Amino acid sequence: MTQALEPIRRRIESAEDLDAVVRVMKALAAARIRQCERAVESLAEYSRTIEAGLHVALRNRPKNVAIEPPVSRHRSIIAFGSDQGMCGSFNEQVASFLLEEIGTLGGAPEARTVLVVGSRLVGRLEDAGCAIESQLVLPSSVSGIASAVHRALLKVEELRFQKSIDEFLLIHHRPIAPAGSAPSKVQLLPIDRDWLASLARKRWPSRSLPTYSMDWRQLFSALIRQHLFVALYRAFAESMASENASRLASMYTAEKNIENHLSRLTIDYNQGRQQSITEELLDIVAGFETLTKDERRTQRDAEGR
Repeated sequence: MTQALEPIRRRIESAEDLDAVVRVMKALAAARIRQCERAVESLAEYSRTIEAGLHVALRNRPKNVAIEPPVSRHRSIIAFGSDQGMCGSFNEQVASFLLEEIGTLGGAPEARTVLVVGSRLVGRLEDAGCAIESQLVLPSSVSGIASAVHRALLKVEELRFQKSIDEFLLIHHRPIAPAGSAPSKVQLLPIDRDWLASLARKRWPSRSLPTYSMDWRQLFSALIRQHLFVALYRAFAESMASENASRLASMYTAEKNIENHLSRLTIDYNQGRQQSITEELLDIVAGFETLTKDERRTQRDAEGR
């Protein structure tokens, strides 16, 4: 019976090892979520600074400078997925959202380009027949987001000048309360004119009005570049936070399943061990009874002589 229990014991050890791995992954996912949340919180303050700069620039815009949106027949969509698995339906949701958006936009396939962040999403879109222009590198941690944003901005500039694409849309997961996420879209370019107009109409919060000495066009271009940096950085950070939230939820489910499996295995092992002990006790009792009978028989034979 001990040999029969050995496979169950090995399965229990394997399940315990897997449970330890799941616990580590849960801890890592939770830590990364908090890192991304702090990054987005810090970004909000920087974004307000950029908006304040744009406010000043727009209030002092030269009369001979008009801000007109470019007329573009070509669109580019930047979709954010993941490089790693075990994050539930994270990539499938982004892929479905992107394909629905493409259907809504309409137009010929050659009039749009799709840039993808995350190798897992590439596979989902290719399986759906969606042509991928290029794949952007997904950072493995929050510390790598800034470099990834710079590379993405270089790609945006490349497409603007080489393919005359002036309309860019970001599609990525955004965290929602209490611990979920959902795909969303954000227009990166062209800049919303209504938003710029609302900035220009705002009142400055103090009596001291800031001034600047550099050329207005250079200042405005620099502020717009920083605005684009903020938008892309937020997309990376929110997507990364959502990915890890999905992974954390998957790990909770996996942990629960492992615990249930361990419970069943432990019950089977304990029942088997109890049966083994019972069989051994019965063997001992049977042996004792046999020995007692033999002794009585021997004693009777001796008395008969």
